[in-house]
Amino acid sequence: MKRIGNLYQQICSMDNLRKAHLHAKKGKGWYEEVKAVDADVDGYLQKLQDMLVNHTYRTSEYESFIKKENGKEREIFKLPYFPDRICQWAILQVIEPYILRHLTDHTYSAIPKKGIHAALHDVQKAMWTDVPNCQYCLKLDVRKFYPSINHDILKAKFRRLFKDPELLWLLDEIIDSISTAKIENMRDIWLLDEDYDSETGIPIGNYLSQYCGNFYLSSFDHWLKEEKRVKYEFRYMDDILIFGKSKEELHRLRREIDFYFRTELKVQIKPNWQVFPSYVRGIDFVGYRVFLNYTLLRKSSCQKFKRKMVEIRKKTEGGQLMNYSEWCSVNSYKGWLKHCDSYRLQNKYIAPIQKDVDRYYNEIIKQRKVVVNHG
Repeated sequence: MKRIGNLYQQICSMDNLRKAHLHAKKGKGWYEEVKAVDADVDGYLQKLQDMLVNHTYRTSEYESFIKKENGKEREIFKLPYFPDRICQWAILQVIEPYILRHLTDHTYSAIPKKGIHAALHDVQKAMWTDVPNCQYCLKLDVRKFYPSINHDILKAKFRRLFKDPELLWLLDEIIDSISTAKIENMRDIWLLDEDYDSETGIPIGNYLSQYCGNFYLSSFDHWLKEEKRVKYEFRYMDDILIFGKSKEELHRLRREIDFYFRTELKVQIKPNWQVFPSYVRGIDFVGYRVFLNYTLLRKSSCQKFKRKMVEIRKKTEGGQLMNYSEWCSVNSYKGWLKHCDSYRLQNKYIAPIQKDVDRYYNEIIKQRKVVVNHG
């Protein structure tokens, strides 16, 4: 692999910092800390540039909060807008093309022009056009993925990709700014407490974290493809789907993956891994269930969708106008339903409130656009 250099000056350039500010503030223009930067953009960006050029930049203290999602609790970490979120965008804008170039084609999370529906369509294509090689499925994910990422391994991976010492200093500063692993959660990965590595774990919520996560597992993807000759692997961050011809083949591969994870990446397969017949149960992945020649919405997502649409319908039938959040929710679900067999769902739950969706657009959204355009 050819190592890349001479990137730090690009990160520090005022043009790059301006673009970083514009990216970082999208959807957050009403935040007080964003307004403060907007009031003196040149002054703030000059301060950040000076920190980077003089190597005095230090990652600020993190705030953390617990977010409940699908019955799970996750600790989310947040950095101040200035200087940290602008700084991380400035880095990403420069290094993103080189990281993406290193990823395999079947990596989907947090990647431009990929995402959920690209993953879905590739799984459908494999299952619908190559039945013999997709008879069985190995489904697994990494246990406590972000808290398990080892700082030294991640930094070594960046050193194999980049040779710019100033860029590596800045990446090290951000990677080592916090360790999110808790020893009580990691005892089954390290056999003894003294094996615990304090330099472990990157924060969920950092702009850089998703790229670091993808990059951390990229060597595993290449190992599967180039050494193990796996034809079909699909990875959405640490959710991994592998097709094979037989159960025996996939059970053997699972044992090899377990060894690779522990020895090369210091992570562990989550105990709920499964090997099962692909076309009997269907493949539950990225919010959908894929069968032979048809696709359904995931059961839990379908139930949430029905409850939400019934709630909105009762409100509009009572003469009330839906609110912006509800309008967005309907349109979001319509986008999800486009990618699966959902004729009955759309007729039963979307069609009865479509006139109210249109009404909200014409009376509220359209009028706002007129005001903005004439503002």
